[in-house]
Amino acid sequence: MQKLFVDMSIEINASAPRVWEVLTVPQHTKEWASEFAAGGPQINIESDWGLGSAVLWKDEKGHVIVEGNVTGVELHGMLRFTVFDVEGERPPASADDGITFKLTERDDRTRLWVSQGDFSTIADGEKYRDMSAQVWDRALARIKRLAENKAATRQLSEDRSG
Repeated sequence: MQKLFVDMSIEINASAPRVWEVLTVPQHTKEWASEFAAGGPQINIESDWGLGSAVLWKDEKGHVIVEGNVTGVELHGMLRFTVFDVEGERPPASADDGITFKLTERDDRTRLWVSQGDFSTIADGEKYRDMSAQVWDRALARIKRLAENKAATRQLSEDRSG
């Protein structure tokens, strides 16, 4: 069976370290991860983002709803972690499965690429891949706003103090 992945990217007017911060710091992750709740409760992602570390998606009451582990990390360049619904059966996973972020910086602009899958290992995988792609459209736009907002704020304060 053919593998099914979400494969998307967005250009962000901010440095790779700033985008990394938005992807990994709890005050920011709760902003973009809540897109996965479809207007429901706020979601927080907790991890120290070290290789092998747990990645816990928690609802507003602190209950773990999705869990996984960091399977790849290159500071400011790549982050990969698995994601499993705690109430569902865990399908087989390869080294490329889960969520992967890749960041490429050029001239203070960062291309953020996200991949999620493999949805072919679950029933109705194509449907879930398409639904996830719609969520990632919103989440990537939110990540972009968060990263650019901080970058704009920092530049404004540098301009005023300089």
